Formats: sequence, structure tokens, C-alpha cells
Amino acid sequence: MTDKSPATENPWQHLRQLTPARIALGRAGTSLPTAAQLDFQFAHAQARDAVHLPFDHEGLREELQGRQLDTLLAHSAAPDRHTYLQRPDLGRRLNEESAQALDAYAAQQGKGFDLAIVIADGLSSLAVRRHSLPFLDKLLEQVNEAGWSLAPITLVQQGRVAVADEVAQRLGAKMSVILIGERPGLSSPDSLGLYFTYGPRVGLNDAYRNCISNVRLEGLSYGMATFRLMYLMREACRRQLSGVDLKDEAEVPVLDNEGPGNFLLNDKR
Repeated sequence: MTDKSPATENPWQHLRQLTPARIALGRAGTSLPTAAQLDFQFAHAQARDAVHLPFDHEGLREELQGRQLDTLLAHSAAPDRHTYLQRPDLGRRLNEESAQALDAYAAQQGKGFDLAIVIADGLSSLAVRRHSLPFLDKLLEQVNEAGWSLAPITLVQQGRVAVADEVAQRLGAKMSVILIGERPGLSSPDSLGLYFTYGPRVGLNDAYRNCISNVRLEGLSYGMATFRLMYLMREACRRQLSGVDLKDEAEVPVLDNEGPGNFLLNDKR
């Protein structure tokens, strides 16, 4: 004789194989089954930990330098994590010491750059730790092939997306890309976001940026993210703009061997 589970399975149970979303969890009376409730609490704890995990900028810098890449360390105007979470505006600007350091570097170089890459912890330094280096390995291959000059990769503690505009402006870069940890979800505590701006300067809003989201092993692959970002950068150089006026119309390989195409644009009727 076997004990019968008090939980009632949902008839849509098979759909859970197609998505990480919390669907078809079943029920125990009028409540969630214990396993589903514990799984939710675990995912919530992972998301909270991702937000508060310290940014290991020194370790990341060592790995970048091991790849023969020049780096700079900077800090936003938010002095600590508590302030950063309560004052998003401070995370968008550099503190005075960092601003002066970047100005001094730019004056010493006496020239501008085509591209400035910024890495910031954002709301998930876990995402930065897991995905920034593998993504950069693929991106920099394409940047070198394009012949673009690269500013030192700037690591910003307590940074928001817009801080890349100030970094690039102070270094005299024509374009900026920031790799930043996105707000954790209950199924994605390690999602990396990419934000690209042509002609970056302090004061730009999100309408001037292009976003590529959910870069991680379970989301958008490093190769596809690189492909889309390179398309945006090449088009931005040609048209001298970015943001809402620059659409992602990159032709991506299709699975039926009919050549490149964009499923949003192609009409095969």
C-alpha cells in the first residue's frame, strides 16, 4: 500500500518542460504544494543575494589584464550599496575622484577612441562575474577585426547604465557599451544586460540607447549577443545615431538552411 500525495497535480504539467515560468504548480487544498513553495522561497533568496553580492572588481581586473587588456577602476557617486539602491541618480554619475582620474588619463593620452567598454555591477554582480568575460572574449575578436580603437575597459562600482555616458565622454570615445547586471528575476538571478550609445554624453536618456537583454547561458547566447551588438555598432557608425532611431534589423541564420533572415521581417506566404 502506498501513501497518496495530498497535492493535486495541474493538468498542464507537461507545459513546464517548455518554460522556466512558474506555471502548472498544482495545489494542496487551496495552497501551493510544499515543494513549489520552497522552490519559490529559494529563488527569491537567490535574487536577493544577487543584488547584494559584492562586486569583485579587483579579481575581474586581474583577469582582464591577463588578457593583455588595459583597465581603469572607477566608482559612482553612490558611496555604498544602501545608498545605491535608494538613490539611482547617484549611480548614474562618477564620483569626483574617478572623474578626475579619467580626465587625467584622457589628457595624458591626447587622443580619443572609437569605443569605450564599461563593466558595472548594476543589480546583479553575479551576472557580471559569470558572463562578462566569456562575452568580451567574443566581442573583442569582432572589435579588433573592425579596426576600432578601444579605450581601457572601465570597471565601475555601484554603477547604473547612464554612468557609461560619462565614462565615454571623459575618455573621448565615439561609442560606449556597458555590461551590467540586470534586475534579478525569480528564474534569472544572473542576467547580463548590454546598453549601447553612439555619441555618449552626460544627460542622455534611454531613448538614445539600444539594449540587448538576458545575456546568459539559458537566455541569449554570447555569440548571438555579439552578433546583434556588432550590427548596431556598425549601423551607428554609418548613420551616426543610436537609440529609438536605430532598429535591430540584423539578419540572423535560420534553422531551415534557407539562408539568413529575420523572422520579424521575412514574409514567406
